Amino acid sequence: MAKSDRNRTTPKTDYDWKEGGEEWSRPWGTSAAQWYGAIYPRMHGCLPADAILEIAPGFGRWTHYLKDHCQHLYIVDPTAKCIEACRQRFGDDSGLRYHINDGRSLAMIADCSIDFVFSFDSMVHVKRDVLEGYLSQLTAKLKRDGLGFIHHSNLGHYAGSAVARAPRPVRKLLTKMKVLDSDKRRAPDMTAELFRAACAKHDLQCISQEVVNWRGRQLIDCFSLFTKKDSKWDGPLQFRRNPNFMREAELIRRWSAIYPGMTKS
Repeated sequence: MAKSDRNRTTPKTDYDWKEGGEEWSRPWGTSAAQWYGAIYPRMHGCLPADAILEIAPGFGRWTHYLKDHCQHLYIVDPTAKCIEACRQRFGDDSGLRYHINDGRSLAMIADCSIDFVFSFDSMVHVKRDVLEGYLSQLTAKLKRDGLGFIHHSNLGHYAGSAVARAPRPVRKLLTKMKVLDSDKRRAPDMTAELFRAACAKHDLQCISQEVVNWRGRQLIDCFSLFTKKDSKWDGPLQFRRNPNFMREAELIRRWSAIYPGMTKS
């Protein structure tokens, strides 16, 4: 979850990355189980691709798998520590290009050069203006039939509820008592609907969305798949609500534990 401080909902500059991000895959067992059981099945139709852009790779939890599905992989992160960790991990791979940005710019990526854009478990924390800023640039960066898969916040969907309007100390107490779900530091001003609107504003078409729960009951996250307008993938939106995403994670954790290779990252 590599983010610059100004893009976080809650700054956390002292994260030690002692497990390289693997700790965030625990509900699935390992990152391998999460990739093969939950992520890859949702986007396998986008792969392989000649050129992939991964935004906010952290310590390369998903880079490890993406690099085997392309000829060229560009990773962009605002945190130098994360890019250096990826260099150390994948430095001998000639297909990778490493870039540190300011948390907003994709100027280092050539126009019409990207087949597939990917970001998972990172941009859930960035606010609406930052996410829209990336989308505004991706219109130019994507090839004619390029695709993008971005995991982002849907927490704003609950912003109008009485609970959301309650004083912060009350919400903290109810969360501690497990009456309320934790918001997992999701961006409070982003929703699936706003993502679709941002795509339309910048000549992109959101073609599928799945809103899911994340270690709780509320559907605070969204997986959005998008393309350029008039690409071969352009079509009506397919939208699904999935309140059983974490139940799926538990099932993946259970069955993956008995198979070789799925218990290691």
